[in-house]
Amino acid sequence: MDNETLYAVIIFGSGIIGILFALWMARYVLGKDTGTPEMKDIADTIYEGAVAYLNRQYITIGAIALVTAIVIGALISAVGLGEDVEISAFGAGWRTSLAFLAGALASGISGYIGMIVAVRSNIRTAAAARRSLGEALLVALRGGAVSGFLIVALSIMGVAGIFYLYNGANDPATASRLIVGFGFGASFVALFAQLGGGIYTKAADVGADLVGKVEAGIPEDDPRNAAVIADLVGDNVGDCAGRGADLFESTAAENIGAMILGAAIFTALPAATGDPSYILFSLVIGAIGLLASIVGILSVRPGDNPNPLAAMNRGFAVTAMLSVVGLAIGVAWMLDGEWWLFLAGLVGIVTAIIFLIITQYYTATNYRPVRNIAEASRTGPATNIITGLSIGFENTAAPAIVISLALGAAYYAGQQAALTGDAFVNGVYGTAVATMGMLMSAGYVLAMDVFGPITDNAGGVVEMSNQSEEVRARTDVLDSVGNTTKALTKGYAIGSAALAAFLLFSAYLAEANLQSVDLSKIHVFVGGFLGAMLVFLFSSLAIRAVGRAAGDMIEEVRRQFRSEPGIMAGTVRPDYARAVDISTRAALREMILPGALAVTMPVVVGLVLRAEAVAAFLIVGTMTGILLALVMNNGGGAWDNAKKLIESGEMFDDDRKVLGKGSYPHAAAVVGDTVGDPFKDTAGPSLHVLIKLLATVTLVLAPLFT
Repeated sequence: MDNETLYAVIIFGSGIIGILFALWMARYVLGKDTGTPEMKDIADTIYEGAVAYLNRQYITIGAIALVTAIVIGALISAVGLGEDVEISAFGAGWRTSLAFLAGALASGISGYIGMIVAVRSNIRTAAAARRSLGEALLVALRGGAVSGFLIVALSIMGVAGIFYLYNGANDPATASRLIVGFGFGASFVALFAQLGGGIYTKAADVGADLVGKVEAGIPEDDPRNAAVIADLVGDNVGDCAGRGADLFESTAAENIGAMILGAAIFTALPAATGDPSYILFSLVIGAIGLLASIVGILSVRPGDNPNPLAAMNRGFAVTAMLSVVGLAIGVAWMLDGEWWLFLAGLVGIVTAIIFLIITQYYTATNYRPVRNIAEASRTGPATNIITGLSIGFENTAAPAIVISLALGAAYYAGQQAALTGDAFVNGVYGTAVATMGMLMSAGYVLAMDVFGPITDNAGGVVEMSNQSEEVRARTDVLDSVGNTTKALTKGYAIGSAALAAFLLFSAYLAEANLQSVDLSKIHVFVGGFLGAMLVFLFSSLAIRAVGRAAGDMIEEVRRQFRSEPGIMAGTVRPDYARAVDISTRAALREMILPGALAVTMPVVVGLVLRAEAVAAFLIVGTMTGILLALVMNNGGGAWDNAKKLIESGEMFDDDRKVLGKGSYPHAAAVVGDTVGDPFKDTAGPSLHVLIKLLATVTLVLAPLFT
């Protein structure tokens, strides 16, 4: 068996193992009991709402994607991919369109299947919490693992499948350029899924909090609140389906960027002729990381009363250590022992760990930032919001420094490797290997992310079915940890995007035949300025969409309280369906404008200002998006957990009286939390996808701009 065949066996074999592992985890979770009839009734309502919304959303996205694929095919058919590609312009057009649709379909499937299992996991987590905290933790984490491993496996096999379908075995350089459409399709669906899901969930969440907790003084998931079911549905369509599509496109786009640079080395390096190791290295390393993540999940064996975050951190440590070993084996075998490239990959793995530590520091309840916000709540919502914003701005410093050091170190390591005579290509390939190192743990990190909405839903099921305080206390612990793990995943996603920024930018330069970008040229400067503007305008549209939809939700909940007094008395069931419909219609309506803006603006800039201006648009927009996403993600996470800290009863007044739920600081913290909600769950996560979308759309259409 030659090396290339062996690479394919590893890539597809690991992908199949990942899918089988996901099915095994699903069997474990679905084999657990579903608790009381009351719990099952609530969980079934959440499931029905989530599936109904996702069906409507994907029909809408599918129609938009089909039109976009036709337009892309027509544009590429008009200009081709360049003289160095030995296929006709028409052939390049339809192949790119097909790759786009394949990426879009795989992204949609990833989010859909993962969400279905996650929704089925919430009631089983709630039922397990009646017995022990450890069992509930295991059910929630393994439910999240279903989504994580399906997504990473489909991403790796999807990119590899299109690569081989497009004759990658015989002409890997051309195939690497054609598969960019796959990344664009994945990013396209991810953007609309994340936007729509984020708008849906935060419209319901803000409405439920402000009317229920602040105005009516009832608990967070009280069944008397008409918006509660919509809120619980939203956790799944935003945090499971949306984030699943997000990380699917992250792994796909960054693998493709690395393959394009690997193709440049394949072309320039005589020794590599006939052995596309540098092209396929990213996929093989991703496959090894998938196997390491499986061991990491299985290593989480909590007792009855564990520290949930510590237990999951141990699992991540196992994944990271195995990833280092796998990286060393991959470099020794595929890259002829270029140990400088091993060092570059190690930089990526360490960067992932540091990003998780930084995010944990800024969002977990036992560190200064969250405690500062909680203390500021003593004097009202204004000081809570001021402190939260300052924490959000502050938290950009450490990640920016870490990314700068990581890029510099990886670039230097790549330059020291004896690859080609082009030091720039060597250095950029070093950053590509670092990005792949960071993404080796993607399966495990995504499992931690989906753990968040599962535990949030479990808490809602427990409260709405009137379980004991002991059970609610267990789900509260898991919910608080889930807020942190969701923030960790957002930090990880934006960290990988930042590390890949230079990689994808360099891939665009190669596609557009540019050696550098001169900001002293006025049209290039304007392109960069417009890139920064897009990030803020896009975020504004996303946040405003939540505000409008939340306003409709607030009015509906107030109306139901006014028109039917029996709701507050607990004798009449609220009209949950009406609230779900408000969120559904708002999400589908409001996601169109920001999504269309993100797709069309780089095309307009390219057609008017041409290729070099697009390069400035891409890199300045990426830098701005990374920093703003950090502000929104971690600032919002800190606001949320400051509220949770107060609810836990750890704050006291001067007379040592607990300042918990219902207190003035709690009301202030709820207001701060609702400000942070569209930051951390709508605009912030959508910026992750926007960054990657800008890279893939410019890569696909680079020939049009030149």
